[in-house]
Amino acid sequence: MTTTTRTATEAAAATVTEAATATATHCPYCSLQCGMRLVPTAVGPVPVEVRGREDFPVNRGALCGKGQNAAVLLAPGARLTTPLVRDGRGGGHGGRGGRGELRAASWTEALDRVASGLAAVRTAHGPDAVGVFGGGGLTNEKAYQLGKFARIALRTATIDYNGRFCMSSAAAASRIAFGIDRGLPFPLADIPQTDCLILVGANPAETMPPALRYFRELRENGGTLIVVDPRRTRTAEQADLHLQPLPGTDLALALGLLHLLVADGMVDTDFVAERTTGFESARAAAMAHWPERVEQITGVPVARLREAAHHFGRARTGMVLTARGPEQQSKGTDTVGAWINLCLASGKAGRPYSGYGCLTGQGNGQGGREHGQKADQLPGYRSIEDPAARAHVAAVWGVDPGTLPRSGRSAYELLDSLGADGPDGVHALLLMGSNPVVSAPGAGRIAERLRALELLVVSDLVLSETAQLADVVLPSTQWAEETGTMTNLEGRVILRRQAAEAPAGVRSDLWVLKELAERLGAPGRGGEGGFDADPQLVFDELRRASAGGQADYSGISYERIAAEDGVFWPCPAEAPGAAAPEAAAAEAASPGAATPGAATLTAPAQDAAPDAGTPHPGTPRLFLDAFATPDGRARFAPVSHRPAAEEPDAEYPLYLTTGRVLAQYQSGAQTRRVAELNAAAPGPFVELHPRLAARLGVADGEPLAVVSRRGRVVTPARITDAIRPDTLFMPFHWAGPGRANTLTNPALDPTSKMPEFKVCAVRVELP
Repeated sequence: MTTTTRTATEAAAATVTEAATATATHCPYCSLQCGMRLVPTAVGPVPVEVRGREDFPVNRGALCGKGQNAAVLLAPGARLTTPLVRDGRGGGHGGRGGRGELRAASWTEALDRVASGLAAVRTAHGPDAVGVFGGGGLTNEKAYQLGKFARIALRTATIDYNGRFCMSSAAAASRIAFGIDRGLPFPLADIPQTDCLILVGANPAETMPPALRYFRELRENGGTLIVVDPRRTRTAEQADLHLQPLPGTDLALALGLLHLLVADGMVDTDFVAERTTGFESARAAAMAHWPERVEQITGVPVARLREAAHHFGRARTGMVLTARGPEQQSKGTDTVGAWINLCLASGKAGRPYSGYGCLTGQGNGQGGREHGQKADQLPGYRSIEDPAARAHVAAVWGVDPGTLPRSGRSAYELLDSLGADGPDGVHALLLMGSNPVVSAPGAGRIAERLRALELLVVSDLVLSETAQLADVVLPSTQWAEETGTMTNLEGRVILRRQAAEAPAGVRSDLWVLKELAERLGAPGRGGEGGFDADPQLVFDELRRASAGGQADYSGISYERIAAEDGVFWPCPAEAPGAAAPEAAAAEAASPGAATPGAATLTAPAQDAAPDAGTPHPGTPRLFLDAFATPDGRARFAPVSHRPAAEEPDAEYPLYLTTGRVLAQYQSGAQTRRVAELNAAAPGPFVELHPRLAARLGVADGEPLAVVSRRGRVVTPARITDAIRPDTLFMPFHWAGPGRANTLTNPALDPTSKMPEFKVCAVRVELP
């Protein structure tokens, strides 16, 4: 009895001690940014242990396997701990062929090598020959400072980031329809309260497992879940209705559903008249997509089309959420626009528990596209072409607006120009937090372009496949070794806190950019325009730069995020009812500017507006009073179906689509180094239907060659009736002979510049 009492007492004491020493922070992986606590460890190479945070509203303590194992990479043996340089000169394919191996170097040698190399290329070829490529996993502070570094230290227009490959089509469509882009215009907690939800091309059961509870709760509350996916995924298995279209036909499917809403009298005519524009053009396009035609295009039976339309059209409230399936297409912007049309026509937008949203992918896929690392963007989601935006940001940076470059090339266009001859060639590249050798479409060509550079500099925490090609590799601090903000898929700005010291040879990206800016003689005023390594000081500057923009963070501070466990943007420095800044009013006329009174228009209808001069409450729910367009109305998109850029033919008779698996993340550069995750998903594979496997004479697990117009891969077959007989599926987390992106098509959406990852034509053969 005494022993039991002592054990319970000790356990209680240990719990108290753990709570006192734990650091509240967030997961380094997906856009949920799940809350976690990091507890110091007494022994072993990993400095902290991960615990879930039940008090954080997004995940309520739940963590997936990736989050549970996130601390493994903090061990010195799992990551880079010193700068690396490669001896020898540049000069394209031939020059790189005779180069030496990467070797350890001091930070002084590495940074001097980078600065002198960037300056030499700029002098020889001009500023736009120096490129910068960022990532959707960088903190807001890093993304902001990287964009600033490109514009005022390098004076280059050549900057973009890998988020272009993730959410850009949804972002473009949202800005066209609503005037603003935020992944979800409502908190995740609203999902279980809606009556009908259509989930298009998303598999949260594997890509963000803690979010799956929201969809389960929706059904438990009596709501209907409809999943659109060419595969019967783990998510589709939980749906009330699964629509299984051909890859690349989501646009036709959405048009067919809108046709049925119109034909069967389910249009909310009052909402359309009072809160939208452009319905007649969208209606005319939809009426050309009658159910039988849509069945012929998509393969979805008419009866199922009607069932889906009636569920959604007759529901009191409803949501449509898209992910990479419909977005990663050469018509992704139009496709998302068609799904938004469905929400607008049925009156399911700008109302409680209704609306369109995008399930953002990368950890900071939202914040990363708001503050300046995109080719056409300045902080606050401003257009770099807008004179008022340029003047505002230049004033914060302490430079002449006329010295800021104009819009540059999109991500794939930038990568495709690496090492090219002529005035458009990019000859040096600074890359942070991305691995395009695995993640870019037509990845074989991109690897060749990277080898053709005169200078490749990679900052990363591991020696990724892209870093292995670099001239200089800079080891960067990880999520638990630094402080900084992220913005999750809800638009909730959260604070990651440092919980462990980085190894002695590792530095933060902010410090690297500061050191390089000083070596390059970057202009700007100290304290306002200079570069800083302190993340809180950088965030305070970001707040000033974003003030009056669409993504206004000026009312958000580290202290406030900590007190409120996250703040939703837009959050101006003053509350609704206060006088709008002159800069905001001046920018209102431009596409990249804030809408006059946006804070007032988007405040939650159920919340009373505070008095002028008090802190703004943040904006958990957008559009409840008006949309962020000049006239406050949402815009229908007059879109029609068109084929994928590459359809199957006699030589390449099958569709290939790509995606993720539960235990791996993005290019796999981090998760492939975690033993527990690798045990669950040890390598690439290709899914194919049993009928196709029988025709080929291939058994489960046997090697199979998949060939497209861009390359050939060999990988084990995985036979399943969860895939359509005319379609193959490959996950894209691996390099080497099973690299899925060797096959994918870089055809670009004309608006978003999104490559067509999700559909291309292939054939299969025995190796």
